[in-house]
Amino acid sequence: MISKELNTDFLNQLANILTQRISPVNSANSVNKLFKTHLNIDKTEFVIWDNNNMVLKNFVKDWEVYENNGLTGEINFIFNSLAMSNGEKFYFNEEEFSCDIKEDEQYRIIDLKSDENNIIFPLVSNGEVFGLLNISCKKNAFTKEFFTILNIASKLISGAITNYILNEQMEVSLNFYRAMKDIAKIIESQYELSYIIPLIGEMIDRFMSNHLIYMFVYKDNKYSLVWPKACMEENVYKLLKKIKKAENEYILSKNHKIGVFPLTNDENIIGAIAAYSNTDKLLQKDIDYLVQLTRQSGLTIHRANVYAEVLKYATLDALTGLNNRRQFEIRLKQEVANSKRNNISLCCIMTDVDYFKKVNDTYGHAAGDCVLKKIAEVIMHEIREYDIACRYGGEEFFIILPQTKLQEAAAVAKRLRKVIEETQIDITEADETEKRYIKVTASLGVCAFDDETMTSDIFVQKADKALYEAKKTGRNRVIVA
Repeated sequence: MISKELNTDFLNQLANILTQRISPVNSANSVNKLFKTHLNIDKTEFVIWDNNNMVLKNFVKDWEVYENNGLTGEINFIFNSLAMSNGEKFYFNEEEFSCDIKEDEQYRIIDLKSDENNIIFPLVSNGEVFGLLNISCKKNAFTKEFFTILNIASKLISGAITNYILNEQMEVSLNFYRAMKDIAKIIESQYELSYIIPLIGEMIDRFMSNHLIYMFVYKDNKYSLVWPKACMEENVYKLLKKIKKAENEYILSKNHKIGVFPLTNDENIIGAIAAYSNTDKLLQKDIDYLVQLTRQSGLTIHRANVYAEVLKYATLDALTGLNNRRQFEIRLKQEVANSKRNNISLCCIMTDVDYFKKVNDTYGHAAGDCVLKKIAEVIMHEIREYDIACRYGGEEFFIILPQTKLQEAAAVAKRLRKVIEETQIDITEADETEKRYIKVTASLGVCAFDDETMTSDIFVQKADKALYEAKKTGRNRVIVA
């Protein structure tokens, strides 16, 4: 007989475990220990019904298909039977009983008990059975009080698992929304495909944590890998060859562990996204997410291509308002020619935001855009009216300083470094939920045009080399070439 005091203590401890913010594995281990200590139960398992694959899965073991020493074959029958009872029944050694045990059922339980006993209670949410609490125990006092406390425990566990699943689904949905939003916003800050496609790959790869993501472009009737640097999976390439038309939404391998999703521009294929895993199948929800992410990616790449054509004749960077890369190249050649012709001093500063990828990964690419815009504002505030500030690419900026000696350029760079370090950057528009500020630092390379034989390309290379040295030696510093 289980005392009321023991019941209360057990349920109180169970509720405390289930309300803690710990992983399913740690929670299950604590529940197992509690059941063993208070109820002399050897093993408890949480089994969840997967509607996508129509199988029962182990909630704790990374959602693996549930297997339990030969019981798997009939556990689907038990699940369906308990589902039809709306959670009002449970199973003891393969026999069905009411959760509110009647006197005659108590005698049947005594007759059925053995050296190895199996008890299965339904996990219920909103009146529907969504899983099972599978219990194994040897000799025990199988009284009405014992099964009553198990019934109450199953309800507490049901609530905890439901909350966990809902939170997980909400987090996935939120991450999906952010990924879609970030992919759509890329074009606001960059339009070069060599920069855009790897960014899209990184965003989708972070979202699809169970699969490796590969980005391909389609040109001259073949797919070429753009991101990451290598794909050694021959089956991915074999599957890519099966994409014949743009109307193919996706193609899966026979084992559903590989999927390829064509990137399209109107009716033409411009590339593909491939998802690969050697262990996990692509579930229908994963496929649905990838289809939508691929569509958004194709749309963004198409817009970038159109935008790039328009901006061929533009002079300003759309995000920062500084001179764009094309205008930078024109102005640099003009200033180099002027320096040579009139023997006028010329210097430059090349700067790069430190750990910019970390900003994007932590706060999203919209926050990264806020950082770039603010850095551009700081640069424009700290330089002279006739200095030429450009967005060189990504998070890199280039400042051309006409009529400036090396010592003066170094002083400008040091002042810029200090101001950037001290600047509070408002990323509220990226977060959209609360006022938020962050700080970043920058590394800077400075060089002078001090050789008549030097070309504009070498001038840039010297500044780039100095910037690399600043990064290599610790970041947030100025290195003079």
